[in-house]
Order: sequence, then structure tokens, then C-alpha cells
Amino acid sequence: MQLGDKLREYARNNGYDERQVLIANEEADWAVFREAADSMSLFAEKRIIELRLPTGKPGRNGSETLKQYCSNPANDVLLIITSAKLDRGGSNSAWFKAIDKVGVTIAVYPIEPAKLNRWLGDKLASLSLTATPEAVSLITDRVEGNMLAAAQEVERLALLYPAGELSVDQILAAVADSARYSIGDLVQSVLAGHSARAVRVVRGLREEAVAPVLILWALSQEVRSGARAAEAHERGVSVDAALKGAGVWPSRAKPLKAAMARHSAASWLSMLGATAHLDRMVKGHAAGDVWDSFESLCVQLSANSEISLPIDQASL
Repeated sequence: MQLGDKLREYARNNGYDERQVLIANEEADWAVFREAADSMSLFAEKRIIELRLPTGKPGRNGSETLKQYCSNPANDVLLIITSAKLDRGGSNSAWFKAIDKVGVTIAVYPIEPAKLNRWLGDKLASLSLTATPEAVSLITDRVEGNMLAAAQEVERLALLYPAGELSVDQILAAVADSARYSIGDLVQSVLAGHSARAVRVVRGLREEAVAPVLILWALSQEVRSGARAAEAHERGVSVDAALKGAGVWPSRAKPLKAAMARHSAASWLSMLGATAHLDRMVKGHAAGDVWDSFESLCVQLSANSEISLPIDQASL
């Protein structure tokens, strides 16, 4: 997020006065991207186009579109592509290599929790503030380790207090009690079995106006993998082999394994049906409150298999 802000700030300072954000989820979205890249602006000589790839997989149509664009990129366009973490195939794909050849690719990894306190100390120092280790840890705890929220709170502290050392009492009085969440926070919470936190994250995402389709994609991916692995495990396959057979990467295996210990295959299939119903709701093809349904799904996924969703099975 901070890297993106710096790129946009640099671009604005160099005459890129217009910005367009595109999210590529379906094949039709690539036609919109092509139109945006090929059209001339009526209001600015230079433009920023931000292309977001929630899945990290542009598909065949998207791959060809990106390769074609990179073969002759527009001189008046700064294209900023943000993507979910790429797997090995994505990093070795032709479309990624085409981007890397004409542009710059940067891998940004989440900071480890153990290193967040040190990062916060450096952030405070950059604004002429210091704090005791207890005070820094308090910021971390109250924003639940979210770097974006932590950076915003430090900047707010700099506005509220003069240069110097901050006390725990000052931070308690100033730091917001809520944190800005990410979709990754939600997935982590439901797989770990933290129902209350999962509901808080859903409500936080709603307040931040995060697109429901992105949340649904992330949850559906885990539920599909869990359902496939659970069915294989109930047929006698070991958990590790079942997860591998379901296409689960080693980095995702441990949290999903924890969720599998709480749910039967029937439970996973029930949740899979709930995601299908949610998909129709998101698209406007089914009645109901999307956010309430997200909360219900997250409670079921983070709890035991005995808890079922209050969804009319006839509508599934």
C-alpha cells in the first residue's frame, strides 16, 4: 500500500494527472483494459492506469492482452499492476516475463510480526517521536498487526503530540480501537478458528467498502480446497496427500489443515453450497444481505461442523 502511494505521488509530481483503476476478474474486464490503454485522455496528457489482479492469474485472454500491451506500451500511460502472490507458474509465465522486460517488478512480502515493533520504532523516529517498548507493543496490539493501520496511527500521533517520547497513556488516549483489515486477515482468522475476530474483520471490510466479489473469491478458494481434501481424506487418503491432491501449496497447507480438523466433508460441501448462493447474491440473482451471509459463512468456517448456515437449501 505504501509503495503504491509513493508511485502515485511520484507520478502526480511528473504530470500524470488522471488515474483509472481496473479490476480484472472476468474475461470481459480485459476488453475494458484494452479500451482504456488505447484511448486518449480528454483531460490529461499523462495517465495512470492501475490494473489489479485479485487472483494473480489473468487467464488466457488476459495473458495475451498483457503480452500485446508490453510489446508496444503507451508513452503517456504509467501502468501499475498489483497482484495476489504469484505461484511458480505465474512467475515463469510469458505474460509476467513480458512485464518484467519492459517495466519493473517488485515482490512485497508481509512483515513478520516479530519485526513489526522495530518497524514501528523506525516509523516513529522518522516523525521525531520515540516510545518505550511497551508503548510500541501497545500500538501493535491495538491495530492487530496491520501495517497500514499502524502507519496511519503513527502519523496521527505525530499530529496530536509534539516531538519527544510518547507514554503508554498518550497512546491509549489516541490510538483508535479499531483496525483496518485486509482480506488476508479474514482468511487467516476463519482458518484458525477465530470466529469473533472473523466477524470483526468482515464488518471492517464492509466499512472500507471492499468489493464483495474479492472477499467471496478468497473464501471460495479455501472452501473448494477444503472440500476436495476432506472428501479424499474420508476415502482413506492422508491429510497431507489430500491437501496436495487438492492443489494446496505448502504455505497454505498448515492453516487449511487446522480447519479440516474441525469439519467433515459434509460440512465443507455445505459451505461450498453457501459460497454458490453468495455468488448469486453478489451478482444480484438471489435475495438477501451479502454481508450478513459473509458473517454466517465465516462463523461456520471458523467453528465446528455442527454449526450450519441458516440458508434455504431450496435456493441452492
